[in-house]
Amino acid sequence: MDLEKHKELSKQKIKKNQSFFRSLKKVKPKTLDNIIHTLHDDVFNYTDCLMCANCCKTTGPLFTNKDIQRISKYLKLKPSVFTEKYLRVDEDNDYVLQNLPCIFLNKDNFCGIYEVRPKACKEFPHTDRKKQSQLLSVTEKNISVCPAVYDIVEKMKDKLIK
Repeated sequence: MDLEKHKELSKQKIKKNQSFFRSLKKVKPKTLDNIIHTLHDDVFNYTDCLMCANCCKTTGPLFTNKDIQRISKYLKLKPSVFTEKYLRVDEDNDYVLQNLPCIFLNKDNFCGIYEVRPKACKEFPHTDRKKQSQLLSVTEKNISVCPAVYDIVEKMKDKLIK
């Protein structure tokens, strides 16, 4: 996986993708879900996230209170200690990692807390969630982060642009 090449390709297509995502607002929500979910399944049949882990290296998840409780219990830390040691409050008043790449990402791209990882990590890149019409801005943003999302969007263009 050549992340530099991915980054460059993503950058080259920003304007076209912006236009494409504006056009997706006209697609019926159920139709959009069906298209994206089918493409998600297809792309993740050949995508090995462990070869990349760019999401863990470049973006941090939001940590809910449930995430903090679950992870701190797993690490045998008090939630306040876990929060102080690993998290900060961002401009939206959400808990996020203090630093990137993720402190729990091992050298082999495996997650050290995979069994109890945050909900946001478990759901990333969110292309298999319902109500994709409400997640278009997230998907558009994730094109530059996730090569699989890039592939899903390129396949959507092939399917929808005549």
